[in-house]
Amino acid sequence: MNMNRIKELRKAKGYTQVKVQMLTGIDQSDYSKIESGKRYLTFEQCRKLALALDTSMDYLAGLTEEKKPYPRSGSSI
Repeated sequence: MNMNRIKELRKAKGYTQVKVQMLTGIDQSDYSKIESGKRYLTFEQCRKLALALDTSMDYLAGLTEEKKPYPRSGSSI
């Protein structure tokens, strides 16, 4: 998991960590640890972050350089 990507995407959107908490339900202190690499994401947290940050889980995991998300099936956070 590339934590720098998460932080870069968050900042590019102008989101604070608290805003990400509101969008995803991930506790702000947990999110802070995720960004700093002190904690790993669960699958569900990764899914929620990908939706909130408008990217793919593959991009967050460093498996692709394409930030644009895949076409979605209409699911929500």
